[in-house]
Amino acid sequence: MIQEIKKLFLNEKFILLLILVNAFTIFMSGFQLLPNQKFAFELIDNAITILFVIEISIKLKEYGAKKYFSFHWNKFDFVLVILSFPTLIAYLSNLEITSISFLLVFRVMRLFKSFRFLKFIPNIEHLIKGISRALKSSVIVLLGFMIYIFIIGIFTFYLFKGVSTEYFGNPLTALYSIFKIFTVEGWFEIPEVLAQNLSPVLSFFTYLYFIFIVITGGIFGLSLVNSIFVDAMVSDNNDTLEHKVDVLSAKIDKLLAERDLE
Repeated sequence: MIQEIKKLFLNEKFILLLILVNAFTIFMSGFQLLPNQKFAFELIDNAITILFVIEISIKLKEYGAKKYFSFHWNKFDFVLVILSFPTLIAYLSNLEITSISFLLVFRVMRLFKSFRFLKFIPNIEHLIKGISRALKSSVIVLLGFMIYIFIIGIFTFYLFKGVSTEYFGNPLTALYSIFKIFTVEGWFEIPEVLAQNLSPVLSFFTYLYFIFIVITGGIFGLSLVNSIFVDAMVSDNNDTLEHKVDVLSAKIDKLLAERDLE
């Protein structure tokens, strides 16, 4: 019996099922519930928390603390279960501690363990390496692009803070508005709102200003970032092809040299 229980808690499918049930419980607890429904969901949630504690205890005993904590996912699980302790203690002590109820959501992050199934995708390691390489290659361009957004955002804030508080009421709102314009999604809406509160001459220059922003940031800026990222993603393939071409050229040169000696 004990061995069967141990196998059950060492089974990742069973743990994933508990996580899904817990996520559903947390979701349903956000609705207006009858007292008996609320009691049932709280009971299920805290029972699952206890099961998580049992899972960790069994794994610690089975693998040993050193081996268990040698895996980053196990460290992640351990921290998340510890974070859920306050609500469990509150429930067992019959205390109302609503300010820490959000900690329950952290356990749902254990769903990220399902990302381990990504390793079964063909060439997933190659893809991950490509993304990592692309991020490293693009970091300087991304940093420059973010600085450009910051400069344009602050500059635009001081230009239009008295015209539209909705889009340029403070520096943070202004940065967000400029970022929306850079995505070239509904970029015309903001200039239209500003133009309504300006004279015809100022409206004309406002339109020109935002056209400049869209061209430099939304079209050229994003295109540059995207092209560098994609180029870095496929650079490994290019390197492989170049290596094959070099090897082939070397073989051809060797054959030509042997023919000349004959």
